[in-house]
Amino acid sequence: MPSKKALIRRPSPRLAEGLVTHVEREKVDVELALEQWEAYADALRTHGWETVEVDPADDCPDSVFVEDTVVMYRNVALIARSGAESRREETVGVEEAVARLGCSVNWIWEPGTLDGGDVLKVGDTIYVGRGGRTNAAGVQQLRAAFEPLGATVVAVPVSKVLHLKSAVTALPDGTVIGHIPQVDRPSLFPRFLSVPEEAGAHVVLLGGPHLLMAASAPKTADLLADLGHEPVLVDIGEFEKLEGCVTCLSVRLRELYV
Repeated sequence: MPSKKALIRRPSPRLAEGLVTHVEREKVDVELALEQWEAYADALRTHGWETVEVDPADDCPDSVFVEDTVVMYRNVALIARSGAESRREETVGVEEAVARLGCSVNWIWEPGTLDGGDVLKVGDTIYVGRGGRTNAAGVQQLRAAFEPLGATVVAVPVSKVLHLKSAVTALPDGTVIGHIPQVDRPSLFPRFLSVPEEAGAHVVLLGGPHLLMAASAPKTADLLADLGHEPVLVDIGEFEKLEGCVTCLSVRLRELYV
């Protein structure tokens, strides 16, 4: 059944201590980040999404990036096990949240590692990035969890960015979009559209023609508008300093049994 619920999590007061791997560390304004997070949540609600706030994890600097903690397929929640050991405590509140929503809950187990940001779903195809945060055992466990439910899991290399969804996301028609310098193998995607900005590779499908995008990608927004989409721009500049993007800040639950 279709649903429009989105898990979100309030930024930790320690946000500025968050991990960075592929960018230089910049000073993060935590108060401004909170304002930007609230505007992001408002944008979801404005477009018909019910936001479900996961219990804060104030001791976990990266906990606002809630997408990394869980992968949803239909009504099944696969709790991640981050390749960054310091992030593994983030999953506790998320497990409770998805269980309360009636999801069937599964887990990635040692030695597997997987971050939700490495998983891109296009229909029943699940692309999973094999890179710094997700290992081969994590890919195998994701395949074991979801292929019996009808998914096809495709592993793709990730070496130039933090997560697969740092490099690519998908439009409503299934076309994968990405900024070529950040994408290891564009040919792995049946339909691929190159966009002119790194931040332009990140879209959240709000429903209908509406795409949630970062305000830092105006050229891409214009390109997608020319193709008939309706970009909804939000400023997430403080999170971008920590390699965050619009997908990282929520988990969209579209197929709950309601």
